[in-house]
Amino acid sequence: MASRSKARLEVRQARLKDVRAIGDLVRRAYDDLPAYTQGEIRGQINNYPEGCFVAKLDGELVGYCASMRLSKKVALSDHTWDEVTGNGFGSRHNAKGDWLYGYELCVDPAVRGTRIGRRLYEERRALAERLDLTGIVFGGRMPGYARARRRKRNRAESPEEYLELILSSKVHDPVLRFQLANGFEPQGILANYLPEDKASRGNAVRMVWRNPYVDGDSPPKHRLPRDVESVRIATCQLQARAVGGFDEFLRQIEYFVDVAADYEADFIVFPEMFTLMLLSAEEDELSPLEAIDCLSQYTPRIRTALSEMALSYNINIIGGSHPTKLPDGDIHNVAYVCLRDGSIHAQEKIHPTPNEAYWWNVKGGDSIDAIPTDCGPIGVLICYDSEFPELARRLVDEGARIIFVPFCTDSRQGYMRVRYCAAARAIENQCYVVLSGNVGNLPNVANMDIQYAQSCILTPCDFPFARDGIAAEASENVETLTISDVNLSDLSWARAEGTVQNLADRRFDLYRIEWDKRVGNITDRLGEDHESDATQPIGPPSPGGG
Repeated sequence: MASRSKARLEVRQARLKDVRAIGDLVRRAYDDLPAYTQGEIRGQINNYPEGCFVAKLDGELVGYCASMRLSKKVALSDHTWDEVTGNGFGSRHNAKGDWLYGYELCVDPAVRGTRIGRRLYEERRALAERLDLTGIVFGGRMPGYARARRRKRNRAESPEEYLELILSSKVHDPVLRFQLANGFEPQGILANYLPEDKASRGNAVRMVWRNPYVDGDSPPKHRLPRDVESVRIATCQLQARAVGGFDEFLRQIEYFVDVAADYEADFIVFPEMFTLMLLSAEEDELSPLEAIDCLSQYTPRIRTALSEMALSYNINIIGGSHPTKLPDGDIHNVAYVCLRDGSIHAQEKIHPTPNEAYWWNVKGGDSIDAIPTDCGPIGVLICYDSEFPELARRLVDEGARIIFVPFCTDSRQGYMRVRYCAAARAIENQCYVVLSGNVGNLPNVANMDIQYAQSCILTPCDFPFARDGIAAEASENVETLTISDVNLSDLSWARAEGTVQNLADRRFDLYRIEWDKRVGNITDRLGEDHESDATQPIGPPSPGGG
């Protein structure tokens, strides 16, 4: 009988489940460069999954490369690694770019000599040929340069001299020789490409491979097809009402989940603090601290109930927000996102309002990250967080195309602050923003005396979208469910070919958002294990790339 053994080596497209292993690999490969965050690796994969590959040998991840498409103007210009990669997220990917730009490639030192790097290069080359791209470009590290400046023989005073010594075979640089052997040609030095790369003294060589199947003088023009990638969103404008207990509260929530599921919605979002109506079941009005203790007792039941509903109704539920006392005693305002695959994610509010901080002693959270769903990455900004543009930008850098904003406002002025800021986030990030708020009032429940809301689904303002940037909106202060289809492909088209291209036109040479990588996230503080990993340093970037 013929037998076949299992293949030992697998080279495939990277997936989000590989993020931790990729971080571990990069840390093993480079111990002298700053750390990637999991959010940055998620962004690399989310922003252009077709350009990211991993190699697994005997079940262990031993190789990784990340690439994106760029225009000739950007790819062949002078730039730094931070500028060209969007600070490590791969967020400058241009879906109609005619060059493939490689900004990460690393191989586990323990398996070097098995030609893993060559196989990853072949995957890149095959991708460029399949898409009729003009070629591949990257900034190649020159890790022998710092040593060459100290030599007496074959000394190199400048990176240009060092490159000439390599090309004349007077000096051996294993990284550049490998790239030359793979058909890449040097086209000048990129000064200050990566200042942290001390071995290269911050320099890199622009390495170029030209696709022999494409006419370099008149390469094909790449246009982005106007595809349909439809997602149905339901936003619940919820009436605050007195309930007799948890079961009655849950029936109110399940009613809207059921209706949204009947309409085959992919998402339903509830308002901020939507669980405060549970306080109406108490005999006496509670002080703010007593109220938090009371609500925190419901937290496990709320998580379980929403998760079971998401599974049974086949819908992703953004559970508004729920005040929660953590094991360390801090009080946080947390959105529990329960997906229809059974996973539960937690996103805490980063910026409590002055009233929340004063009356409820709510603390701000420490991390914000895109959440992977079956409809692509999403983000959650709880009410006041939508008024801080750097948070939405971080979510979009990680690949989020829909941002949900559960809110709770008592006046039209408060509502309009959230509404106008949400519209700005949709425009500047070329994404959809979905608002969900409370209406009505709950006597004897602090923070729920009066409510004002007009829930809506907002879009960028450009030709593929609604004229006024509103896909759908509810009537003011009426309990209702507002449902609309949005086309995620319209976002891709707008980002690549729109009238304005806010994401692509950012000045990475002038400014950047830097997240403090020392902080943890709510998963760590709750002591739970789920998929919403925060921005913990897990490995250094190795943008020697190529």
